[in-house]
Amino acid sequence: MIPRIYRIERRTEEYPGAFTVHLAPNGEDVVSHDFSPGQFNMLYAFGAGEVAISMSGQALPGRSHTVHTIRTRGMVTSALARLREGEEIGVRGPFGSGWPLAEAANKELLVIAGGLGLAPLRPVIYHLLNQSKPRPIPRFRLFYGARRPEEMLYRSELEAWNREMEVQLSVDHADPSWHGNIGVITKPVSSADFDPKGCVAFLCGPEAMMRFSIQVLMERGVSPADIYISMERNMKCGTGLCGHCQWGPNFICKNGPVFRYSDVRNWLGIRAL
Repeated sequence: MIPRIYRIERRTEEYPGAFTVHLAPNGEDVVSHDFSPGQFNMLYAFGAGEVAISMSGQALPGRSHTVHTIRTRGMVTSALARLREGEEIGVRGPFGSGWPLAEAANKELLVIAGGLGLAPLRPVIYHLLNQSKPRPIPRFRLFYGARRPEEMLYRSELEAWNREMEVQLSVDHADPSWHGNIGVITKPVSSADFDPKGCVAFLCGPEAMMRFSIQVLMERGVSPADIYISMERNMKCGTGLCGHCQWGPNFICKNGPVFRYSDVRNWLGIRAL
């Protein structure tokens, strides 16, 4: 798949080292960029290379724009960070599996995110809040943790979401202005009131955070088959051909990045993979 050329229509700083870009097709070759929440694109920085980045905007049918939230942590993302509004990016995709929203129908959905892991889950929240009534997923809540208050993504949206759904926020290191939870995100998850037999959980964030969150959920009685995780590491081609992202019998870019935990629990526990 050859990259299509997009231009940066809008760029916003989330916090130092993390930013969001809104991309629009450049030129007359305008095609819809339909995607499922949880999928990713390969973003191409000219002269630097490609990197896999999840979509973080609304999944609207027929929409040609795409939104990505990026953390600067390597050569390609550093090159992307230097680009400004009006400059060009190559885009391939979308690739991979999305969040299985149909599995949460008529159940409670627990959305658990850590750090930049909120970005791949943001389209899920948009979907949940835009459901027509009666809502297929009647109850949902967000648990979101970050190192510091200033390192939380989409802070204005978090406030707006809290008026429409339950939002539990937690930080590792707080300042006097912080009035939310302090500590790891597993604390509010462990004390939350939910039916473990009638819920589904979507998790994305640092792997240690996901492992401990899974442990808490299973201790509460949630089935491993009702827990889904997003794995985003070592992806180079987006099609499973290069083999860089092989994880056990799976290729993360092709079979994932979203996996049912019961299908991959043996591989998540092996640190070397």
